[in-house]
Amino acid sequence: MIEPITSETTPDGALDQQQDGLQAHFKPNVSVDEIEQVYHLKRAQPLLQVFTALFHGGFDGVLVRLLVLRELASDTSSSTFSRADINTRLAYLLPESLETVLMRLRSNQLLAWDAQQAVYRVTPMARNVLSAIDGLLALGNDEDEADMGFLLSQVAGAQVMGGVTVEQLQHLLGRLVDLTEEFSDAIASGSEFRLRASQAKWHMACDWVEKGSEILRAITSDENADAATHRAAQAIGRAQSALLNMQGMFSRALNQIERQRVHLGQSGLSTTDIKRWLLLHEDLASLAIDAIDQPVVPLFITPAEMIDVAETELLADRATSAVSGGLPAGTDAPTTVSDAPQMQRELDDWLERLSDFAAFGKQATQNLPTGVDASEAAPETMPVHETLLPATFAVASYRASLLPLLGDADEARLQGATAELARLPVKFAPTDEMVELPDLHVAAMSMASLSLILNPEGDKSDE
Repeated sequence: MIEPITSETTPDGALDQQQDGLQAHFKPNVSVDEIEQVYHLKRAQPLLQVFTALFHGGFDGVLVRLLVLRELASDTSSSTFSRADINTRLAYLLPESLETVLMRLRSNQLLAWDAQQAVYRVTPMARNVLSAIDGLLALGNDEDEADMGFLLSQVAGAQVMGGVTVEQLQHLLGRLVDLTEEFSDAIASGSEFRLRASQAKWHMACDWVEKGSEILRAITSDENADAATHRAAQAIGRAQSALLNMQGMFSRALNQIERQRVHLGQSGLSTTDIKRWLLLHEDLASLAIDAIDQPVVPLFITPAEMIDVAETELLADRATSAVSGGLPAGTDAPTTVSDAPQMQRELDDWLERLSDFAAFGKQATQNLPTGVDASEAAPETMPVHETLLPATFAVASYRASLLPLLGDADEARLQGATAELARLPVKFAPTDEMVELPDLHVAAMSMASLSLILNPEGDKSDE
């Protein structure tokens, strides 16, 4: 069985070789022993090799090693374990795999072997390492999105034991600075969802800040603490103040988004509600299933609108000027007399014709013989084409477009020529048939008629 080389089995020549290998990572004019951090890390070589023994290799191997060590350390009924006890407790592992793990833990001072009693013992270093790992795993399972719980617990524990270090305080300070920058970026982004998530994380960070304030006050009031520790604690206090002051920045950013929120009609929903609902669906394309039975064919314009636009363009008065190049020479504005638009004159003429028709019909009904009811007499009617023609095609089309206004109650309540047209006691009755006409401009027209309303509402002539 092959075992890794450790500091206990490494000869002096091998240690010198490791020293030369470390020097190869630095510049030639820099000595490894002159760097303070290298000195502290080399002093901790036994502890670091324990972590190397546990976490070197693939994840599956790391998991099995931690599993064996945690199972043995969790048994407090006895401090020693025979090989038979270990086989019974870890009977779910293959004997070959268990043997390999035990040899690795034993050769790296995580398990101690008592040859006289033929038993294993969990070393104090192994319990310290497992305690640190278990504390990190426990805090990792909690909903600590701010990732400050473990750092603060290390500072709190060290302060209680009287051994807080500058490095521990600097780790906590670095995390506070990272959170402040993260929240600042979220505020600058203008994203409501990112702001909401960062604000929730900010509240959690503030809870940890409140718990750590007493610890920092104890550190700053400790007369035995050195100057570096005092400075680190004061820097943490300033970072906490900056973090707490971000509440106003969050509120202003969210209020600005609230003022710019777009609501969808009178439904009470906003674009934020729509986005939140869409985020709940992993596959947005599935929302379109069975929603559209056939491809949508958009119709941007119909022949009726094309005719109306063409008529407007043909009848509009345009000032034509040929510009060969450059700006035209300035001229005085011509003096003109404001005349009524051409279509307004056409509307007035046609309204006068329909008014004469209505007045003639009313006079005819009033001249009925005594004893003859007006409702029994045949109402006066007139074919529509006789009222629209003679006229050009454009004028006839314009008059025909106004026929649906006859009898329109909403239009009759307004003011103007079209309102007068709607108030006429004339009824428009269209049909689907066409009639050919001997006209120069209009070849055919829908067959329709205009008839008088003999007893319109509001007519008090019989009273």
